[in-house]
Amino acid sequence: MGSAMDEGCDMTGLSGKQPGGAKGVVVVFSAPGGETIYAHEWKTVVAVARTIAALKGFSFRQGLRDGGGDSGGLYFVPDDSLLAADAAQLGINGPDDLFGGVVPWRLATTKAITHELVDGSAARPKEWPAGFGSAVAAAVLPGYTAFSRHDALRAAQRLLELGLVRFKPPRASRGRDQHTAATVGDVERLLDQYPSSDLSEYGLVLETQLRDIATLSVGRTTIDEMSISYYGTQRTTTDNDGQPVYGGSDLVVVRGGWEALDELRLSPALGLAVAQARTYDAAMDGYPGFFASRRNYDIGQGVDSLGIWRSGVLEASWRIGGSSSAELAAMDAMKRDPDMQIMHVSAVKQFGSTAPLPLNAEIHFHGEDPEEGQITRYTVVTQAIRGPVGKPADRHFRSK
Repeated sequence: MGSAMDEGCDMTGLSGKQPGGAKGVVVVFSAPGGETIYAHEWKTVVAVARTIAALKGFSFRQGLRDGGGDSGGLYFVPDDSLLAADAAQLGINGPDDLFGGVVPWRLATTKAITHELVDGSAARPKEWPAGFGSAVAAAVLPGYTAFSRHDALRAAQRLLELGLVRFKPPRASRGRDQHTAATVGDVERLLDQYPSSDLSEYGLVLETQLRDIATLSVGRTTIDEMSISYYGTQRTTTDNDGQPVYGGSDLVVVRGGWEALDELRLSPALGLAVAQARTYDAAMDGYPGFFASRRNYDIGQGVDSLGIWRSGVLEASWRIGGSSSAELAAMDAMKRDPDMQIMHVSAVKQFGSTAPLPLNAEIHFHGEDPEEGQITRYTVVTQAIRGPVGKPADRHFRSK
């Protein structure tokens, strides 16, 4: 990734040795070839990794470099998904070895795999996962992925029959660089600005545009013997340039795996979101070389241009993410209190001058980011429930 934050990216000569007699070392580092992240994001990644180290009783280290001291295991926290070849070089053989995921192809780290190609004759890279798009078709919004201008225009013509179209570069994140098209001419103008090399290598997602959209997060996380699953809503905030961006997530976290969500009395919309996330998850599980300890699925729910309410997975995240600090706060509390079953936790991202923070907020970053300006990142627990899991959950949780 080339980030100065990594403190070394040599993937050879690693050792599990560490001082102090700890059982092992949690190593946080920048994934090779991953997306460059901001300073405040790196600080939050480090905070999550430190919490993982405390949970495991491990020591902590930043960067891939040789250690010293007593021998023990290594547990890796990359800031992005790892390719199978890179994971093997590090000695990562399964989900117990890292926080995040390992994928068989680079495209699996982007939005590109979420949709099918426009037809069998469409352009595609060698690593294109044939069959994945059809396996998840019922769990996603109407859309296509294109790797040529010709295919993108054909996809746009089909989707425009349903109304407005969302133009989504697969590697774009944080809600940026997406545009709405109302005509084929709009798509042509957007394609004029989209690098042809990016189109042929990474593709382009064209998807039905929804209004009044709510973006939900559904996922599960496992560290050692502890598993949690969760659902929640994402919030939009305004950055220091006045643009709408991701502002954090409000989660309902329950002890246990996917089956724990089945015990909650979810509304039909939430139940559908969970089912779609699990369909997408099961489809990816079938590919050799894939495994993950952290699985997150963003689901968009809203109304299309024809007035039809729709729900579908927008993208997957098999890596540390914006809500991971909330997930780890819940896991930490549940480990300390075995009777804790459900927690409401928020991961918050605020730009500019902020109001007084909650008294129990855990602050990860508060200050000037060199690229994004004044920003505050924190996590706060707003409710904890002991006892049986089967509690009403008939509306989306929002922090207070």
